[in-house]
Amino acid sequence: MPHETGIIYGKDRTADDIVQQAIIHQCASISYTYTEPTIFLEFALDVMKPARSSGIANVFVSNGFMSPEACDELIPVLDAANIDLKSFRDEFYKKMCGARLSPVLDTLTRLKKAGVWIEITTLVIPGHNDDPAELRDIARFIVSLGKDTPWHVTRFHPAYRLLTAPVTPVSTLVRAREIGLEEGLEFVYTGNVPGEKGENTYCPSCRAVVIERFGFMSKLVRLDNGHCGNCGKVIAGVWK
Repeated sequence: MPHETGIIYGKDRTADDIVQQAIIHQCASISYTYTEPTIFLEFALDVMKPARSSGIANVFVSNGFMSPEACDELIPVLDAANIDLKSFRDEFYKKMCGARLSPVLDTLTRLKKAGVWIEITTLVIPGHNDDPAELRDIARFIVSLGKDTPWHVTRFHPAYRLLTAPVTPVSTLVRAREIGLEEGLEFVYTGNVPGEKGENTYCPSCRAVVIERFGFMSKLVRLDNGHCGNCGKVIAGVWK
């Protein structure tokens, strides 16, 4: 850990280096993540602008805790974002994250209105944010952004500063997914549970599987040029 050793492993790279490597390896997109990309916003923008000019998409994986000004800087060159919505309770954000809920909700709303493709992830932690009422509140907020907004409910494993909470039961994730679907969301996924059927993408109309997943692997099954190959319904997403 860098905070323990004082050593940051890796190699220095310029923004141009990153874009050129993406071009050489025929990458469709560049993802800005690990650590929170808002922290290195200036460098990210230096990469994102020439990447966009080169036809490479830009994807942020973020906690969403950013200022409106930062968000507005990103929007012109941001194609998609996966934003953590860790809880729907301000007390959780203050205690667990040292942050607040409202800026995250504002970021999600701002990005969605700007036409950025948004997906939302909630790490479900037993005893902290797994109450069905809270999960339903999250689902209802996501519906307000658009029922085709994907919601990922993922499994927690004890690590780093939170070692006292247990691993999330699969049944909790299954119930969270059911709550999202009950509230009208079209795409709700269970995460960190390879082999669970909630990993797959289902057509919202006929419920046929259009994308099969197992962990980090995926397979197009009935996705035909952005449509369900079974009934023809448009499947929301960014397809190439």
